[in-house]
Amino acid sequence: MSAHHPVAIVGGGLGGLTAARVLHVNGIEATVFEREASPEARTQGGMLDIHEESGQWALRAADLHDDFLGIIHEGGQALRLLGPDGTVHVSEEDDGTGGRPEVDRGDLRDLLLGSLSDGTIRWGEKVIAARALDGGRHEVVFADGTAVTTDLLIGADGAWSRVRPLVSDAVPSYTGISFVEADLLEAESRHPRSAAVIGGGFFLCLGDERGFLAHRETDGSLHVYAALKAGEGWLDTVDFTDPEEAKRVVLARFEGWDETLRGLIADADTMTPRRIHALPVGHRWDRVPGVTLLGDAAHVMSPFAGEGANLAMLDGAELALAIAAHPGDREGALAAYEEALFPRSRASAADSAQSLDTMFGPQGLERMVEFFAGGTAA
Repeated sequence: MSAHHPVAIVGGGLGGLTAARVLHVNGIEATVFEREASPEARTQGGMLDIHEESGQWALRAADLHDDFLGIIHEGGQALRLLGPDGTVHVSEEDDGTGGRPEVDRGDLRDLLLGSLSDGTIRWGEKVIAARALDGGRHEVVFADGTAVTTDLLIGADGAWSRVRPLVSDAVPSYTGISFVEADLLEAESRHPRSAAVIGGGFFLCLGDERGFLAHRETDGSLHVYAALKAGEGWLDTVDFTDPEEAKRVVLARFEGWDETLRGLIADADTMTPRRIHALPVGHRWDRVPGVTLLGDAAHVMSPFAGEGANLAMLDGAELALAIAAHPGDREGALAAYEEALFPRSRASAADSAQSLDTMFGPQGLERMVEFFAGGTAA
């Protein structure tokens, strides 16, 4: 017989963990099923700017905002925008007054993990299918052949969600942008030229419908994304098992760029290919009893408006608060949550799509300079 969990959250990313934490704060226990084997199974990516009106709001709902202030990367809101020739067009220091402080994604995830009761997270549980039962209940099946049932199923399992097919036939499509993600370790001692050009916070270089995005990490490394307009299969033509050959191929797409900028790839210690996908702007679904989605499972979008993690956390907090506000009325809670979710995610997805078109359009650099100068071009 399958084990039963009244509330099951599939996915232990920031959104799923926030939902579990806010439910816990409100006296409602949930079980999180995460496919990774442990919290240390992989690194958690780069820096995040946590917005006052969304990510920070969620952390307040989770009673974790004071702890969040202790993991902020001081100076991380600094900004530099360069052109392909190395000219600095925008340079702003972090004066501590901004509403979007930077934190390491791993530190933020650890904060949420540490706030949950032992046993809340079931590690190593890879979901392969979910199906509806009677009365709004669902069964979740795992790769090892085991299964659980639940009264309320929350899909927080990312872009390629196994829960989404219960409510929607939509699948993410390729946006036309590919990333080559790189790390330069021990930057000050091993990569001082790159450390100097990136500065203390967020770095952006645009031109020729391509660019570099980068952050200085709290561990002293530099996290870089080389972003290119490319066919969906282009990354498959690059042999990333041969780092020097991969660097040669990627750098060929930045021919003529300043050598310091090219060094962000030429001197990289790690390289990882990533395609950028998105669900259709305005993705939504009809109310399906006993199940809903949050975060990328609901509205994966390109990262060019900086909203993904913030929205996932806001989704998780708002869903949990709706559940707490509708005791005994699960469907009322889900309907109230989705009523707010759909217009919010539509607006953010439209902004992200517009930012992609702006940044990687023919006048990307000029329009972003105007944007940071206070214009509205982006």
